[in-house]
Amino acid sequence: MKRTVQWGVPLLLSLLASSVATAAPSGREIMDRVNARDDGDNALMEMEMRLVDKRGKERIRTMRRWSQDRGADSYSLLFFLSPPDVRDSGFLTYDYDASGRDDDQWLYLPALKKSKRIANDDKSGSFMGSDFNYSDMSDPDLDDYTFTLMKESQVRGHGVWQIEALPRSQEVVEESGYKKSVLFVRKDNLVVVRAVRWLEKRGRLRYLDIKKLEQIDGIWTPIETTMTTKQGKKMVHKTVIRYSAVRYGQPLNEGMFTVRRLEKGAE
Repeated sequence: MKRTVQWGVPLLLSLLASSVATAAPSGREIMDRVNARDDGDNALMEMEMRLVDKRGKERIRTMRRWSQDRGADSYSLLFFLSPPDVRDSGFLTYDYDASGRDDDQWLYLPALKKSKRIANDDKSGSFMGSDFNYSDMSDPDLDDYTFTLMKESQVRGHGVWQIEALPRSQEVVEESGYKKSVLFVRKDNLVVVRAVRWLEKRGRLRYLDIKKLEQIDGIWTPIETTMTTKQGKKMVHKTVIRYSAVRYGQPLNEGMFTVRRLEKGAE
């Protein structure tokens, strides 16, 4: 009997250790990995934005975007190329990694001939008439949210972690425009491939869906993304963004990501 107990205790400890080692990570641990994922540097890409109203009527816009990492911070510059009514409109973002530091954003409208800094109170507004808020145009501060791993499931045949994200304060709700989000993170590449977001106002939901994802130069890159706003089961509006000619490692200088360059337009 004694020998059986001595053999059984180490086995039990081994099983417990194995269970701990294979336990699912916490919601915050997963989001830390998402935040640290390599998403490319010195990138240049062409974009098509398709705006679809509830009647199915479409408006199409084309854009060009540059992005650059400087340490843990990210900088991006985007210009609208067509149609004529939005051509040369531009958007500049400084996405800071440091917790508690607000990102900087500027919008340039040629008709006004000057750039406007997007205040925190305005970041919940629609970006150029799309279903994306200004807050969606940069990464969130993870410390502003409580993340809870809900369960594991699948999206298009790939295993995902389903994570609930709750803002820690009303200030964060008002700035982002969302009072709750559920995120679907692919296990194999740490990309948020789907999300459901509860808007603060009007009782509406927004559904983010990366419909096409490819590896370009070893970087997992969204090729087609949709954001759909719904009231109940009815579609209110939808935005489809398609990316093409995506290139990483481009010779971009820091002078490209300035308000002065923003105000020159697409050239």
